[in-house]
Amino acid sequence: MHNRVQGTALTSAGNLLDPRQQRQGQWLLIAGGLLLGTVGVFVEEANQPPLLTVWFRCVFGALALLIWGIATGRTAELRVRGRSWWIVLATGGFMIINWALFFAAIPLTSIGIATIVFHIQPVWLIVYSAVVLHEAVPRRQQLATAAALGGLVLTTGLWSSNSTEASSGPDYLVGLLLCLGGSLCYAAVTILAKREKVVSSFAMAWWQCAVGVGALAWAPLIYGWPHQNSTWAWLAGLGILHTGLAYAILFAGITRLTLGRVAVLQYVYPLTAVLLDWVVYGRTLDTVQFVGVGLMAIALLGIRSR
Repeated sequence: MHNRVQGTALTSAGNLLDPRQQRQGQWLLIAGGLLLGTVGVFVEEANQPPLLTVWFRCVFGALALLIWGIATGRTAELRVRGRSWWIVLATGGFMIINWALFFAAIPLTSIGIATIVFHIQPVWLIVYSAVVLHEAVPRRQQLATAAALGGLVLTTGLWSSNSTEASSGPDYLVGLLLCLGGSLCYAAVTILAKREKVVSSFAMAWWQCAVGVGALAWAPLIYGWPHQNSTWAWLAGLGILHTGLAYAILFAGITRLTLGRVAVLQYVYPLTAVLLDWVVYGRTLDTVQFVGVGLMAIALLGIRSR
């Protein structure tokens, strides 16, 4: 969803070079990254089945986005016509799968690892461009892609000196595969969204949530409704804070910045997730994993800034 915001807003970002606006944009993107970095904590504390968690995020997210759209006078954008429907439905489907895989991976790995591995998504876009679209990939991009994949291997912790049974067992490996699958779905959302020139980023985000509400309406009937008020609060936060509020903050920030600065500030999200994983749950990365994270960050920054 946030890649769709970026793709739309950056078309005019190059014209917004006022220093004051750029400072505002930086702080907004930092705030958005800090907010998104808490997603894993909300998922862990809610402690619900992944599909049920996704459904609640979609319900509360759709409500939050609708309120934001009414407040900003953008509800007319929600009207979808013609061939745009299939892209709206497809991106909604991929986003549902993406969230479900990510939420399922967190308890199997950790918040930090799941978030970092998830951010390998730009590599799949490079591969898609080269293999499917047959676009020429500059040598710098090829090296950056190889470096990002190498950093990913180090980040997993499978070859770390202090690797434990929990971080090398079958559940951990399944969690890593779920994250990679989620990143592929996220890449598919980005690819499809870039083909849609009529539906706005706001409408795309709202319809993604709406598709989730409809497609997973059976989830609470199968898994049951939460019994504790605290669980409802964590689930509501995923939709209101991490979907509605985060969209509004990121949209406002991205429209004030150039592509290069947006690429740098996007790493506030995974860094926040790693920090919170350590502060809240006592899970941290070792030296090898931190080297991998650094290598991924540098490589992906090069890919995003192309």
